[in-house]
Amino acid sequence: MTDLLLYINNSVTDSPMPAGTWIAVDPTTDGFIFSQGGTGVADGSPLPSEATLNRCLVLLDPVNPVYVPKYFLSDYSSNLLKEIKLAGNQNKRYAFAAEFNGATATEPSLEAWDTIAMDSVVSPALGAGTPAASWYLAVSTNLALPGVNWPGTLLAGDGASNILLLNGGLGALTGATKLYFNFKIRIPGGYLVPAVHTPTLAIVYTTN
Repeated sequence: MTDLLLYINNSVTDSPMPAGTWIAVDPTTDGFIFSQGGTGVADGSPLPSEATLNRCLVLLDPVNPVYVPKYFLSDYSSNLLKEIKLAGNQNKRYAFAAEFNGATATEPSLEAWDTIAMDSVVSPALGAGTPAASWYLAVSTNLALPGVNWPGTLLAGDGASNILLLNGGLGALTGATKLYFNFKIRIPGGYLVPAVHTPTLAIVYTTN
């Protein structure tokens, strides 16, 4: 059976592993925080309270879309926030790494859902049932930089147009492989309803 380890790059070094500072994500205890950032919500800060997170909410705009500026790993083992410094609307290749220790039967894909049950995409952040209106975008960066203001793939559910094929559409993995991608959140202009959104981001694949 092929196992997966997900890593985030905690440095500004836009180079593949092992360059920079890569931190493994523990899917049983860790999580992600997407924020405006600020006092108490910064790289190296203790895991924040709900009140602290509320003080650092993303500032919305009545007309223009807003890109979430800060992406953090909530690292439970260290009780610290670790900023994913190359994530977001940046022309950067090496923000996230998915490391597989062997072959797969299907191409791994990145998906976004409302809950861990992976059976619903009705929240506003996932397009409220319209995947093309999702706020979540991702792009494969195995071969090249994604580009300035990269368009990416809108993530919502498991429809063919709304999952990111992490091997760039090249199919199942034939052996141990590291796959790189970037991720960002774009909140549409005019969405002015304060809310907490807690999507489930999953990497899905099968093995022989």
